[in-house]
Amino acid sequence: MTLTPTFAIPPTFLGATLEPAAARFWVAGVPLDIGTTNRAGARAGPLAVRHASRMLVDGDNPTNWRDPSRLGLADIGDFALALGDIPASLALIEQQAARFSHLVAIGGDHTITLALLRALAQRSGPPGMVHFDAHVDTWPDNFGQPLAHGSVFYRAILEGLIDPRRTIQIGIRSPVARAVYEWTLAQGVRIVSAEEVHMTGPPAVADLVRATVGAGPVYLSFDIDAIDPGQAPGTGTPEVGGLFTWQVMAILKRLGGLDFRGMDVVEVAPAYDIAEITALAAASVVWQYLSLQP
Repeated sequence: MTLTPTFAIPPTFLGATLEPAAARFWVAGVPLDIGTTNRAGARAGPLAVRHASRMLVDGDNPTNWRDPSRLGLADIGDFALALGDIPASLALIEQQAARFSHLVAIGGDHTITLALLRALAQRSGPPGMVHFDAHVDTWPDNFGQPLAHGSVFYRAILEGLIDPRRTIQIGIRSPVARAVYEWTLAQGVRIVSAEEVHMTGPPAVADLVRATVGAGPVYLSFDIDAIDPGQAPGTGTPEVGGLFTWQVMAILKRLGGLDFRGMDVVEVAPAYDIAEITALAAASVVWQYLSLQP
């Protein structure tokens, strides 16, 4: 336990000061938000999530009495981007992500996940995926733009970057074209609506996650708009009827033992936040994820 007041912790994620060469897990900010289709602003997400994470360094996670800040964590700063250029930015993100065996990325909008999956698939083949979101993100394009935050998993499936039969989407509830929804199901993706989470409860959802992804490598992608905007308003595409933060944490803490190879948390837009509650929710998702690691 630190003796430094939380407000005085260094403004890295969980106050991490470890040298990158000595780390087991690396945190990087990816402040790209030119792939948004509604409100921009997620470029400021990495800074906000890092600041909010300092609330989480004054003790262990009571679920398993682990302190994620002591697991060998390095904050390597923000990745370089190509200003205003999505394809060039994705290429840069992939190149930088490829250097790290277990990366935790803080976005930025969901477009960044395509580059992160490209880097991961090069290392270990296509993983299964646990995807929390209000949206399926499997549109073929976004208002004519093939690379944006609503088409990231359409591209990932076509490129063979994830195994869709080992992929589960949790919290889905937005308007969606029926053809897009049915295409997603036809690839083998399991879609769990927010209502299904509310009706069945976190333990049942966690069991479904385990049954879907199995024993192989898994990636976690967490769009903060999976959470209801009443509890996480700071995002670009809010959708009513979402998950509560307690449900999210209850699901995540039941996923210990899965072979996670990396994660991202995306779409935190601090300009629309209130009292840092969205940024703290995002930081807590990462904190809980790190608590699961062996």
